[in-house]
Amino acid sequence: MTELEKLRAGLEYDFYDPEVDGLKLNAVKLCQKLNATDVTQYEALEKIIRELFGSAGKNPVVLPIFNCDNGKNIQVGDDFLANYDVTILDIMPVTIGSYVMIGPNTAIITVNHPLSPMGRRKHLGIGKPVKIGNDVWIGGGVTILPGVTIGNNVVIAAGAVVTKDVPDNCVVGGVPAKFIKSIPNDIEC
Repeated sequence: MTELEKLRAGLEYDFYDPEVDGLKLNAVKLCQKLNATDVTQYEALEKIIRELFGSAGKNPVVLPIFNCDNGKNIQVGDDFLANYDVTILDIMPVTIGSYVMIGPNTAIITVNHPLSPMGRRKHLGIGKPVKIGNDVWIGGGVTILPGVTIGNNVVIAAGAVVTKDVPDNCVVGGVPAKFIKSIPNDIEC
């Protein structure tokens, strides 16, 4: 298998591999273009977002400074907002529903590295996808770790580190993030 095939299969891969690194370099160029565009030029920004992301619904908004590893692995629904200084390390898929707001200085991470120093010296990474439901508000300074699924109608309190799946209709917070309380879903029919 190639390193890219290993990555896509969820196996350990060499992140210095030229084909894998090429994905990142393409994303870096598009992120630079996005971040250099005047934030009042809505049509130009949306065009770049659609070029960078795998897919985007209606009204995607991404404020500077935005960074990602691939871009094409990011899929967002309608009315998506990424506030200032959001990073999505999307070496694996990041699927985000509609009506999601991501606070400033947030990181969504799909890549991990070995605990073994020899594994890190070999430049190994391993990825797990992240899924985020509809109607989610992610507060400022949140970190979402690889493999996490966040349900619908969820609030992630500022500064939380989300290490495990989060069910629908709740608030979580803390390090690591824990259930704080249930919240009603006032849009269900």
